[in-house]
Amino acid sequence: MDLSQQNIAKLREMVNGDQQQIVILSHTNPDGDALGSSLAWAESLRRAGHKVTCIVPNRFPYYLDWMTGVKDIVVFKGDREGVATAAVERADMIFCLDFHTLSRLDAPLSELIASNTKAKRVLIDHHLNPAESFDVMFSHPEASSTSYLVFRLIEALWGADSVTAEQAEVIYVGMMTDTGNFSFSSLTPDLYRTLSILSATGIDIPQIYNNVYNSFTEGRARLFGYVINRKMKLLNKGTVAHMSLTEEEMRRFWFQQGDSEGFVNYPLTIKKMRMSAIFIEHHDFIRVSLRSRGKVDVNLFAGRYFEGGGHKNAAGGKSFVSMEETIARFEQAVKEYTAEGLL
Repeated sequence: MDLSQQNIAKLREMVNGDQQQIVILSHTNPDGDALGSSLAWAESLRRAGHKVTCIVPNRFPYYLDWMTGVKDIVVFKGDREGVATAAVERADMIFCLDFHTLSRLDAPLSELIASNTKAKRVLIDHHLNPAESFDVMFSHPEASSTSYLVFRLIEALWGADSVTAEQAEVIYVGMMTDTGNFSFSSLTPDLYRTLSILSATGIDIPQIYNNVYNSFTEGRARLFGYVINRKMKLLNKGTVAHMSLTEEEMRRFWFQQGDSEGFVNYPLTIKKMRMSAIFIEHHDFIRVSLRSRGKVDVNLFAGRYFEGGGHKNAAGGKSFVSMEETIARFEQAVKEYTAEGLL
């Protein structure tokens, strides 16, 4: 992956000057990559002399609470909306990390960002087809994670030696979670070079893994068993699966933010499975998560049927009809996709 030297020069000029008020944003339902990339980038900008506020639209998963600096992140949908609003209004620069369109922030945060027309905007992201206008764009869908992109930018601007153990730890979290513990695509030689540099800072990789993947609640374990046993339905001669969770079902298992993370991946452990979906009910919409294997393009599927997008093998969208109608729509979409030879 080659970063634009012209864009790096522009970014260097932007961040190596006088102190500025900077906001770093990431997407709704922030995950390990959203948090890891934001925290690492914020630390480098602070060392460069800037005032930095990290903002996420809503609460992040409890099993990421241990990450260094995470308690300083401002959660917009909570008791710190005023802090976030003030930071955005005075921002000289806004960095958008791990999302490619303001709609991923949800209103009213997306509207608040749009209202600041004076701040320079920089995109650092690995999703397809960015939909906004930015002063500088580092858009690399071929990158395995935004955290990896952030490492590359820190390396280009300040050198790999500037990465502290605390930064290495959160960057590793982002890279690990967005690659399925380094089992998905985009596993390049340079990614492993980066891992070597991060490891050399002395981070405890087994402990990081345990903190993320072995720190769930009993409720989450029971919810997972319920979803797989009772809610997983196979279609298309066993090559497609879908699952669903209503708000009532989640309350039954003491649901906490992040408890359903990774559920959509599990059907892909079945040998001939090509695509998996899960539908999660929220107050006014249903969140659709899609995963696939090989040539099956769920980014295209999400855009066509659920107003969404993402990556070829991992995408998402929304549905604004009932759960029953959403499932029926998905099943009809699978038939159409199959008829076109796309599944």
